[in-house]
Amino acid sequence: MDLFDENPPRRRPAVADAQTDLDPVVTLEGVVERIVFESPDTGFMVARLRRENAPELDTFVGSFLPVSVGETARLRGRWIEDKKFGRQLRAESCETILPSTVEGIEKYLGSGLIQGIGPEFARRLVAAFGVETLRVIDEQPQRLRSVPGIGAKRADQIREAWASQKAVQSIMIFLEGNGVTPAQAAKIYQAYGDKALAVVRQNPYRLAQDIPGIAFAGADTIAGRLGIEKEAPQRLEAGLLHALWRAMGEGHVFLPHGELLSSAAQLLGVSEKLLDPPLERMSVEGLVKREQHAVFLPAMQGAEAGVAERLRRLQATPLNAPPIQIENALKWVEKNRKIALSPEQREAIRRGVTEKLLIITGGPGTGKTTVINSLLAILEKKGLSFVLAAPTGRAAKRMEQATGRDAGTLHRLLEFSPKTGGFTRDVHNPIHTDLVVVDEASMIDVSLMHALVRAVPPFARLLLVGDVDQLPAVGPGNVLLDCIASGVLPVVRLKTVFRQAAESGIITNAHRINHGEAPQFNETDFFLIQRSDAAKARDTIVELLAERIPHRFGLDPVRDIQVLSPMRRGDAGVNALNEALQEALNPRGKIVTRRSFRVGDKVMQLRNNYELEVYNGDTGVITLYEEDAGELEVGFDDGRRVIYAADQLDNLSLAYAATVHKAQGSEYPAVVLSFLPQHFMMLQRNVLYTAVTRAKQLVIIVGDGKAVRSAIRNTETVRRHTRLAERLKRR
Repeated sequence: MDLFDENPPRRRPAVADAQTDLDPVVTLEGVVERIVFESPDTGFMVARLRRENAPELDTFVGSFLPVSVGETARLRGRWIEDKKFGRQLRAESCETILPSTVEGIEKYLGSGLIQGIGPEFARRLVAAFGVETLRVIDEQPQRLRSVPGIGAKRADQIREAWASQKAVQSIMIFLEGNGVTPAQAAKIYQAYGDKALAVVRQNPYRLAQDIPGIAFAGADTIAGRLGIEKEAPQRLEAGLLHALWRAMGEGHVFLPHGELLSSAAQLLGVSEKLLDPPLERMSVEGLVKREQHAVFLPAMQGAEAGVAERLRRLQATPLNAPPIQIENALKWVEKNRKIALSPEQREAIRRGVTEKLLIITGGPGTGKTTVINSLLAILEKKGLSFVLAAPTGRAAKRMEQATGRDAGTLHRLLEFSPKTGGFTRDVHNPIHTDLVVVDEASMIDVSLMHALVRAVPPFARLLLVGDVDQLPAVGPGNVLLDCIASGVLPVVRLKTVFRQAAESGIITNAHRINHGEAPQFNETDFFLIQRSDAAKARDTIVELLAERIPHRFGLDPVRDIQVLSPMRRGDAGVNALNEALQEALNPRGKIVTRRSFRVGDKVMQLRNNYELEVYNGDTGVITLYEEDAGELEVGFDDGRRVIYAADQLDNLSLAYAATVHKAQGSEYPAVVLSFLPQHFMMLQRNVLYTAVTRAKQLVIIVGDGKAVRSAIRNTETVRRHTRLAERLKRR
C-alpha cells in the first residue's frame, strides 16, 4: 500500500445533539444503577438511573457532585436525542437523597459506600431494622450489635464510616457552592481530609499549588467568595508565589525582579507598585530568596547552588584508584572488542579514565554507546565498580540493552523513601561505587541533579552522557547545557557520524536538521505525507497506524509505533489523536468504569509515583481490570506489572499519541509525527530534532513541509532563567 495514497481515509460521522433551551426542564428521581463513564478532571459523568415503575433504565449525563452506584439521586435537566447514544437526560443539577424504601436502603448499603457493610450485612441490617435502618446507623449505632455477625469492632467501623460519609457530603456541598467543580472537590477532600474546610477558609490559594487541575484563577474566585479583598496582602503574596511556581513549570529556576512583578501584576490585575512591599516581607520571612535582581523559591535556589557546590567539590577531590596505562588500555579495548575507535572516542575514553567528572555529548550515530562500553570494560578490568542510570525507565532499559549491563532509573538508584518524601542516598549515605554513568543527561532537571550529586561519593567518578541539542528537561533548569556552557567542566563533543549510521536516513536527516538544513525525504525510512488540514492529518495518522504501516512494515501499532505531536490541543494534537486512535485500535476493549480507558489501551504515567516506582513518561498497556475493586493492572515496557488502585488512575493518560517533550529519553521502532502550521508555538528546531531522534527504523511526518522548514529556521527558543553556569565559574 502506498503511504502517499491521497484517497481520503474513512472518517467517523460527526455527532450532534438535538436540544434547545426551549425544551422543558424535568425532574427524575431514582437509584443510580451503573456509572458508565466519569472524568476525573471535569466531573462529567454518564450513568444509568432506575426509576420506580419505569420499564427501562434512563441515561443521564452532566457535571456535578459525584454520585455512586446504589445512591438515590434527584436530577433536574432536559431530555436530548443524541445521534450516537440515543435519548438521555442532560442534567443541570444532581441531588443525592437517602433512600426511603427497604429495597433502596439495602441496595444503597450493599454498594460498598459505607465501609464495613457489603451486600450480606446490608441484607441483615434491613431485615433487622427495615426502613429505620439508616436512622439507626446515624442515631443509635449501639443497636447494630444486635445484628448477627456485627460485633463491637465492626459496629464502630460502620459508625465511623457513616460519619465520614456525611462529612464528605457537607464539605463537598460547601466547596461546590464556592465555585469548585465536583471532581476538584473530591481531590480537595482527598488531599486535606476532614480539614478541607479549614484549609480552604484559611488560605484558598493553597489549592492552586496542592490540587492538580485547580489554577490560580479558580483559587482566586474561591478567595473572593470568602471575602478576601483584591489588594489584600494575602492575595498579593499568593500571586507572587504563584508566578514563581508557574515559572518553574515553564523551566525557569528564578525570575528577574521586574519580570516577576509584571507577571504577578497581570495575574492579579493590580499595579506593580503594590507588589514590592509584600515581596520584601516574603524575603524577610524566607518565603522567597533574592540574589541581586533574581528571585527564587527557596528550594530552587538551594538546589541550583547545591549542584554547583557539589560538582566543584567532586572535581577537586583526587581520584582514589589504581593508575591506568591509558594508551595500552585503548589498544586492549580495540583488540578485545574488535573495534576501531575514532580520535574523538579515544579522547573521550582517555578523559573518562583520568577525570573525576566528564560530560560526553553528541548526536545519534556518533558512538556515545561505544565510548561507554569501552570505558566500562577498562575500569572493570582494573576491578573498579560502576552503576548505570537514566532519568526514565524506558531510557534505562535502552541503556541496559546497549551495554549488556544492569541499569535503572535515577530514582531507583537514589532510593526514594515514601515515608520521608526524600531520597535515602545522600551525603550521609552515598552510592557505593567508583563510577556513576548517567545517560540522557539532557533530561535531568536541577532538583534531580542536586539529589544525584549529593549521593555521589567524593572519590568516585561521574560521567554524564547526553545530546545537548535535544529539548531540555521538562522540570526547571537546563543542567546539561549550563554545565557545558560554564567552560569549567571537562567536555568531549562527538561529531563524527559513523558510516553504518550514516546509511540511515533518520540519522542523516537528524544531523541535517541540527545543522539548519532541510531533511531529504525518501521511500525507505523517512517520509513526508503532505497534509495542511489538521482534521485530515489526524485521519491520515489513524489510517497509517491501523492499516498502512502494519501492512507495509510489519510493525505493531501499539507496541512499535509512537505518534508524537508538539501540542496537546487541536484536531491533530495529542488529545484528539488519542481519542481517534483508541477508537481505531482498541474499539472493543473492556471499558474501565468512570474512565476513558479500556483494557488493551496504551497508557502513560503523568507524574512520579515513588510508591509504585513508576515515573513521569513511563508507558505501558492496560492488561487487566477488576471492576469490583476498581483496580487495573498496567504492563510497562520494562517488563514490570503494576496494580493501580481506583484513586491512582488520575496519574494515567492515553498514550497512543504523546507530546514530543514526553517522548524524551525514549526510542521507538517507528515515529509518526504530526507537524502542522497550527503548531506554530512549538515549531522549533530542537522540537523537530528531538522527535526525529526518537525513531530507530521509520519516521513519517504527517503535515506541512512549510512547518518543517519553519521549525528548522527557528532556533530562538525561550531562554530559561538559570544561574548554574555562572555559579560553576565562581571559584
